[in-house]
Amino acid sequence: MNNYKYNPIQEVEDDGLTIPEVGEWGKEKYNLLGYYAELFTKSMRDKWGNLVYIDLFASSGYCKIKSTGKIIKSGALIALSTPIHFDKYIFCEEDKDLIASLEKRIERDFPKERAKSVFIQGSCNEKIDEIIKNIPRYSVNNTVLNFCFIDPFNLGIHFNTVARLGAYQLDMLMLIATGMAATRNEKKYQSPSNDTISLFLNDSSWRSDFSGDADMKNQSFTQFLSKRYKSNMIKLGYTQVADFHDVRYKHNNKNVLLYHLAFFSKNPLGNKFWNIIRKQYAGDQQALF
Repeated sequence: MNNYKYNPIQEVEDDGLTIPEVGEWGKEKYNLLGYYAELFTKSMRDKWGNLVYIDLFASSGYCKIKSTGKIIKSGALIALSTPIHFDKYIFCEEDKDLIASLEKRIERDFPKERAKSVFIQGSCNEKIDEIIKNIPRYSVNNTVLNFCFIDPFNLGIHFNTVARLGAYQLDMLMLIATGMAATRNEKKYQSPSNDTISLFLNDSSWRSDFSGDADMKNQSFTQFLSKRYKSNMIKLGYTQVADFHDVRYKHNNKNVLLYHLAFFSKNPLGNKFWNIIRKQYAGDQQALF
């Protein structure tokens, strides 16, 4: 692994198209995504007929680091930049400006891959049928392995959406906004009129489970969500769920949790790849404030 020359974090120039801002800590997420996508394509290229990349929150392909003003490639363009390419790309993004900018960047920088790319504008929860329709049909003579990146800024990804994709041969790397959203909005989510967590877990009775679970008495809301999400994924057939990867930043000499990166694969080899990547390329964040 130390001999890899590929670097997912690539600084780029402002091209006048839409560029959202992200925190410095986003670089760790993109680093792990890029190295996993590289190892995935390199190792699986000769074993599967089709390798498919699916991005449910594809954004614009570029992002600006708030603290430095530097512009780097984000998820979608990182996946397109691997030395060995995927056979198909499915990009879903709710924001019209973001997905329009992504399409223009791919047309300009990856013209060959543009012909293999599908752009779906709208919420992935509402467009899941269209996303699935674009996954190549699996057969004995046309095998398909998918890698899905799920990168929301909140807990707006419905578990039913994840479960629909989980029916396929598919590895997932998912951001779970435990610190950014769950911890900050726990009181709001506890309101009976708020269905965010019910949709996130596909469980409308989660409130009584959280307050009544003896195992949860000394655990936080974040720990409850993580435990329940793992349980849900195991039921989908992802039986070897790795511990979620913490992404933190240092603030006033404290390590503050921002979010978790959760990886899911039904194949032991996928989990082995993830553990290699995480040990090699996940690093402590520097003090940001």
